[in-house]
Amino acid sequence: MSVLEEMRIRSLGVIDDAVVELSPGFTAVTGETGAGKTMVVTSLGLLLGGRADPALVRVGAKAAVVEGRITVSRGDAAAVRAEEAGGEIEDGALIISRTVSAEGRSRAHLGGRSVPVGLLAELADELVAVHGQTDQQGLLKPARQRQALDRYAGGGVEGPHTKYAAAYRRLRAVVTELDELTTRARERAQEADLLRFGLEEVAAVEPLPGEDTELAAEAERLGHAEALASAAALAHAALAGNPEDPEGVDATTVVAAAGQSLDAVRAHDPALAALADRIGEISILLADVAGELAGYADQLDADPLRLAAVEERRAALTALTRKYGRAGGDTASVLAWAEDGASRLTELEGDDDRIGELTAERDALRVELSALGQELTDARTEAAARFAEAVTEELASLAMPHARVSFAIGQTEAPDEESGIDIGGRSVLYGPSGADEVELLLAPHPGAQPRPIAKGASGGELSRVMLAVEVVFAGSDPVPTYLFDEVDAGVGGKAAVEVGRRLAKLARSAQVVVVTHLPQVAAFADRQLLVEKTVDGSVTRSGVTVLEGEDRVRELSRMLAGQEDSETARAHAEELLETARADG
Repeated sequence: MSVLEEMRIRSLGVIDDAVVELSPGFTAVTGETGAGKTMVVTSLGLLLGGRADPALVRVGAKAAVVEGRITVSRGDAAAVRAEEAGGEIEDGALIISRTVSAEGRSRAHLGGRSVPVGLLAELADELVAVHGQTDQQGLLKPARQRQALDRYAGGGVEGPHTKYAAAYRRLRAVVTELDELTTRARERAQEADLLRFGLEEVAAVEPLPGEDTELAAEAERLGHAEALASAAALAHAALAGNPEDPEGVDATTVVAAAGQSLDAVRAHDPALAALADRIGEISILLADVAGELAGYADQLDADPLRLAAVEERRAALTALTRKYGRAGGDTASVLAWAEDGASRLTELEGDDDRIGELTAERDALRVELSALGQELTDARTEAAARFAEAVTEELASLAMPHARVSFAIGQTEAPDEESGIDIGGRSVLYGPSGADEVELLLAPHPGAQPRPIAKGASGGELSRVMLAVEVVFAGSDPVPTYLFDEVDAGVGGKAAVEVGRRLAKLARSAQVVVVTHLPQVAAFADRQLLVEKTVDGSVTRSGVTVLEGEDRVRELSRMLAGQEDSETARAHAEELLETARADG
């Protein structure tokens, strides 16, 4: 179990430099009003990611610093999260620090590693449950009370709640998609019409991959057919001769003559024979080229009608590319658009079928949610009875023997069937945690009507109800450390003794830190810390001291009678300590 061993506080409020050494069990923080007891609570709040207020920085200091040492086990959630953030755990301890500058800047460190302040807030849920006047007000809200009941119920509610939450998320997704399909029907129909028109245009032209490139080459050739034919004829005549000029000289004849002159003497020199062979190869190559030039000229199409057809086809392909192809694209990009468009059109044309499928799934999910919501309500109702009975028993030990705690679990009628689910034969509003509205009720004495605890309990009664709730929680879902700030306000006499007794009981399963002004509560602590203010000239500062033996008796005497040396107060203080030791 995680335990907050100590905190060092520097330049925070009236505290100049103090070390707060805490007990693994029950630690009471006492001191006169204005001495700075709440700075202990504020310091812990800063360590756990609370809001940084530069006004808390001690006058004249550049920054306030709070450091905390928490013992953790390797498997603890806090330890795992710290190591994930790069923090180190040394000798089973995790060091947390928070710095707040006078200018308002805030820094946080976890296990020696700088981390976002939000990470400290994440750890808070795993480490400490804080109860002060403000936190107490939060627990008075019905939503928080439902969370508290679910936390107490454990697996009894967790199982149905998990199934319900999954079905709820799916229903929300289905409803969202269904709303989109129905509300955007016109836009989707227009999109489908545009796609059909475009696909029909592409189908009418029937472009082929690479066709535009081939047509561009053919247009270039047809546009210069006369020049190409003339050049081919001249080249052919130069190679093979001109039939109209028998006396003309051509390359084939000249090369043949050269070969013949060498053939006559090639037997006399191998080098000359090799040259003669090469001339023979040239003669063959010239003859081949001359033949191809003759064929090219014969096959060259100079038909202006064909050129017009090619240009018309190119224009049609260019128009398609501009409308449906990518910038600078070709027919391949048009064909890619057509493929995607056909797929999208299939999807759009299937909307009616999809709407039918989603409507059926929505209706089935609503039926499923109704069954799961009823199961969740039944589980909460059963847990509420056990929770209320346990808290009522605790209140009997807190000098409220006739008080009765109960839960009111109800639902709000839905304005129409579409916005509700059926619970107990009624259409009721529902949310991610079910349809239940949970409220904790208190009847402080026989004959009193149960009322919401915010209205039916006095300040002292409310403090005891909250303490009873935490004692009950400790048996089902313990938190490593509980911090109570003036939660015993409005309590005195025998009730104060019982509060101390119950806090001591809670400390058997968790660490408990209490800021208190009641000696009856402080006497039950395993360790008592005194926050004491001193004035040195114009400088006021507070320090924290561990009280033992005679010093603790003196502080309890002061708390009892306002007089440290009163014999009557001392006797009463010693009696309180003896009572607490006997209970332990």
